[in-house]
Amino acid sequence: MSASNASAPQSPQPGPRIESLSAITLATSDMQRAVAFYEALGFPLKFGGPREGFTSFAFGSSYLNLIADARAPVNWWGRVIIYVSDVDAFHAKAVAAGLQPTFAPSDAPWGERYFHITDPDGHELSFARPRP
Repeated sequence: MSASNASAPQSPQPGPRIESLSAITLATSDMQRAVAFYEALGFPLKFGGPREGFTSFAFGSSYLNLIADARAPVNWWGRVIIYVSDVDAFHAKAVAAGLQPTFAPSDAPWGERYFHITDPDGHELSFARPRP
């Protein structure tokens, strides 16, 4: 698809289609530290834990997975965007847990309120909510 028609409405395609993103898996060099970080943010542990090689946190119908990898952090940049019910309250929760968000909640020109925080392995997380 070219940039000129990227915003054009798409007609339904016959056959199988992509329905949703189930999970994202991030590498960590220290599972115990990473699990503590995500639990401090309130991510519900579904599988694994601080002494395991693979850990899953479930929220809604999605998963954030961690995999132990001594090579982490790898030279990769990306951002995981997670919608929350209240951006400002979630920011306050992160700060109260001793975490350091990159910046305070802001209103973006694309219609979201959001803030970023970086996990101990350098993965950037964005906590956001569409503005009314």
